[in-house]
Amino acid sequence: RAAGALIGKVPAPRLQVAYAQMKEKAGAFKEAADAYERGQDFDSVVRLCLEQLGTPQRAFSLVRESRSRNGALEIARYAQGSGDYRTAVEFLLIAKEMEQAAELAQSHDLVDAYVLFLGKEGSPEQYALMGAYYESKNQPEQAADMYDKAGQFPRALKFYLQVGTKALDKAIQVVGTARSEVLTNTLIDYLMGEHDREPKDPNYIFRLYMALGNYRQAARTAVIIARQEQEAGNYKAAHRFLFETYKDLDSQNIPVSRDLDEALCLLHSYLLVKTVVKQGDHEAAARLLVRVAKSISKFPQHIAPILTSTVIECQRAGLKKTAFEYASVLMRPEYRSQVAEAYKKKMEAIVRKPGKLEDSDEPAEPCPYCGTKSPSSLLDCTQCRNRLPYCVATGMRMVASDWTVCPACRFPARHSKFAPLIEAEKACPLCEQEVIPSSVVKVDNPEEYLRKAARREAEPVEPPSPG
Repeated sequence: RAAGALIGKVPAPRLQVAYAQMKEKAGAFKEAADAYERGQDFDSVVRLCLEQLGTPQRAFSLVRESRSRNGALEIARYAQGSGDYRTAVEFLLIAKEMEQAAELAQSHDLVDAYVLFLGKEGSPEQYALMGAYYESKNQPEQAADMYDKAGQFPRALKFYLQVGTKALDKAIQVVGTARSEVLTNTLIDYLMGEHDREPKDPNYIFRLYMALGNYRQAARTAVIIARQEQEAGNYKAAHRFLFETYKDLDSQNIPVSRDLDEALCLLHSYLLVKTVVKQGDHEAAARLLVRVAKSISKFPQHIAPILTSTVIECQRAGLKKTAFEYASVLMRPEYRSQVAEAYKKKMEAIVRKPGKLEDSDEPAEPCPYCGTKSPSSLLDCTQCRNRLPYCVATGMRMVASDWTVCPACRFPARHSKFAPLIEAEKACPLCEQEVIPSSVVKVDNPEEYLRKAARREAEPVEPPSPG
């Protein structure tokens, strides 16, 4: 009894095992198992749990942690004897009896469990064996998963394409990993509808180019996808897609194409108008709408409403000449019937009695690269030819002396405009993430950002051809 009180405090494994053996001979199996465990004789613990104590779960937990081969084999025999073949498969794998585990799994329809327990520890041969099993059972997606892990990419792609749209993301991952021209062309043909005459969602082409590292084509595809959404009137969806693509490229230090940058800027300019009007800045709203109106063909679903808003905001901002020009467009036969009744008479009056047709001068701001002053809404410097970063709060060109960045998306903004906007709206108008006002800080020297922004002019480098 005294020894039992002290033995738990003895660190020597050899003494613990000797005590356990004494207790086992005496039939005190629980105390013996505890002592064996303290002495790290896990195989003896397993034996007692299975044969004497009726506590198999304790043995299971112990071997899952210790990875004892002998303990795992004993549990596997125990499990088979009691008809628990799933557990037997698990512990045969722990014991590295791969062939026996596979045979047992197949004979008792437990291949899913085998694959689960195998995890990432299997060999290519084992994964290929499971792929063949699933193939024989007409389970193409599971077969493809296994062939992918086995490195048999052509077979994996073949079965993913049999599955169809549900498995296209996996097919793209396979092709991205394989970097095989043959597999790339096979998947592109499928996505273009060569197989079933049903072209798939262009998003899949975009993801494929991203997976292949072909960022130039990915960016071009992103612009095409966004344009389709934009032409359908889904401006927020197009904006979100372009923004996420921009961030994906930027996070990998990949130059963003000018086309993508300009497409995002145009959509952001349109979506920003409501916010700017809400703040009472009608001149900024007018300049943004004029930017959009110059590309009105890219907004075919809402030509008349956008041009109507342009006329109204230009009138408010003192841009009488520009207001007249767009009111005249609205009075053309193809658009006149589309003008809302509430504004039709106003448009007619502007055209019939234009008055003095002058535009108020637009504020000139210095280029953050070379200092040359140009109109605030102009995003290309006429002197140094740089494409200029724009403020996410106003859509106007950035000014080096009034610089901040959104803490969430890291896009630039004029500090004097962004700080009050965040106080009022609590979120960035570009990324729509919540921003804490105190986190908006002025950047004294934006040179690092300007160097990075200048890379937009460069085209992304093509990766080596897959082969």
